[in-house]
Amino acid sequence: MQLGMVGLGRMGANMVRRLVQDAHKCVVYDVRAQVVEAAIQADLVTGAASLQDLVARLAPPRVVWLMLPAALVDETLAALTPLLSAHDIVIDGGNSHYHDDIRRSAELRAHGIHYLDVGTSGGVAGYERGYCLMIGGEASVVEHLGPIFATLAPGAEAAPAIAGRRKTTSTASQGYLHCGPSGAGHFVKMIHNGIEYGMMGAYAEGLNILHQANIGKASAAIDAETTPLRSPEFYQYDFDLPEITELWRRGSVISSWLLDIIAQALLADPALEHYAGRVSDSGEGRWTLAAAIDQGVPAPILGAALFGRFSSRGNAGFADQVLSAMRHGFGGHVEQGAHKEDEKK
Repeated sequence: MQLGMVGLGRMGANMVRRLVQDAHKCVVYDVRAQVVEAAIQADLVTGAASLQDLVARLAPPRVVWLMLPAALVDETLAALTPLLSAHDIVIDGGNSHYHDDIRRSAELRAHGIHYLDVGTSGGVAGYERGYCLMIGGEASVVEHLGPIFATLAPGAEAAPAIAGRRKTTSTASQGYLHCGPSGAGHFVKMIHNGIEYGMMGAYAEGLNILHQANIGKASAAIDAETTPLRSPEFYQYDFDLPEITELWRRGSVISSWLLDIIAQALLADPALEHYAGRVSDSGEGRWTLAAAIDQGVPAPILGAALFGRFSSRGNAGFADQVLSAMRHGFGGHVEQGAHKEDEKK
């Protein structure tokens, strides 16, 4: 099949590479001309100089896949829609909010254009591992694009079959699935990413406890402001975290791709000195909590993981200052490490 790819970032470029391995032909466009040039392959990948050029190079009915930051999708669609014709298909494979998918689908339907929202998981390793695809939109359009999705997806060999699973026409075992009408794909991906936040947070907190398990060997401050370590003899361990994570990868119930990533990072840099610890969020964790609140569904673990990311960016600083101010006000407690002029108060 032929497909136009708009956006050749960390995932878009690799998705094109995976598609052409299965003889699909791609027309590619990115605002960075040098990235387009680097993606060109004779007879398989054609570069476009603009959206107009991309549309002109696609045979109708056209298929255009947007692999863009969520904030750029609407302006790109505003420029792209007048160039398209009835029966063309637009796919948003980024991390858009599912509310926007419902609106965009209706807007494009008025022009006779089909719209799919495809939550895409796989990251920078997707070229080799394949991409898990969560799809929302019209079932007939999803079926029509089955060859594209099958090429991008990992395939059944990516995971062992579940014993007793009934025979079904579902494509879930291939690594892609039509989840429902417009918005359903990004809704499922939204929850997927919320769970991801929680899993990442749990790994990080557990490894930090192991990292601090030698605290009993350190000299402890003795003052009224510091709770003493009651039993330092219980915290005399110098754990080798690269080896522990390597151990956990084999036979452990917490083994996962995320653990593989941690083990690889610790092997290269055991103290993780190349990371400042500032953790961003692209919105899906927030949207997951908003849905949980709307539904009245408790999600304290996912909430704690999201708020932990906020704290990592220094957004808890003023709250910590308020806590210190209260302790100073009711008990005369002075912050440890405070300036000398503060200590005289």
